[in-house]
Amino acid sequence: MKIGGLQKLSLIDYPGKTAATVFLIGCNFKCGFCHNPELVDVRGKEVVSEKEFFSFLKDRIGLLDGVCITGGEPTIVSDLFNFIKKIKELGFLVKLDTNGSNPEVLKELINIIDYVAMDIKTSKEKYKMVANIDLDRINKSIDLIKGLKNYEFRITVVPELVDKDDIEKIGKWLKGCKKIVLQQFRNERVLDKKFEKVKPYSDDVFFNFKKILEKNINNVELRL
Repeated sequence: MKIGGLQKLSLIDYPGKTAATVFLIGCNFKCGFCHNPELVDVRGKEVVSEKEFFSFLKDRIGLLDGVCITGGEPTIVSDLFNFIKKIKELGFLVKLDTNGSNPEVLKELINIIDYVAMDIKTSKEKYKMVANIDLDRINKSIDLIKGLKNYEFRITVVPELVDKDDIEKIGKWLKGCKKIVLQQFRNERVLDKKFEKVKPYSDDVFFNFKKILEKNINNVELRL
């Protein structure tokens, strides 16, 4: 298990819980707007060993509620099931962040994880602009996640990739889901330097996107 980062305390990564966030190295998407570019390449540098990580967790028993596993893309990492199982055996809740590309892995994990956050990159029609993936795999992951008690879908609103029309389409696509989080795009520390020149949407546009989604989804949150 290659760990590229560890945030020892987060009050926002796991809704309503105090958590540590562990960043796993490697991703099967190469989103140019990725805010963790150092985690994309599987050859990335490990900064915390698995032994150190579990030693840290043992010291936090009773002090933290859970662990957020993010990346990169955790579901491409071998032995993820046993990694999560070891965390759960220490008494922690586990939240998994995913791009939804591996529904088979999600299905294996569904009974041992407590919360899932899946990124929706854009509308179905534009997905190929972001990742070369069979959209059936994304839809299978969406259906799996909708069956959970605790989950959210997240949209990072990147101009050129997500516009008003895309938001309309995503709202219809995910109609009836429990929760969508709209995240503001940040143009610093991105994988593709061209996105440094992309100006984020204004707050007015951002709030309008929320209203559009609320036509089909009751719970829409903003992360500015």
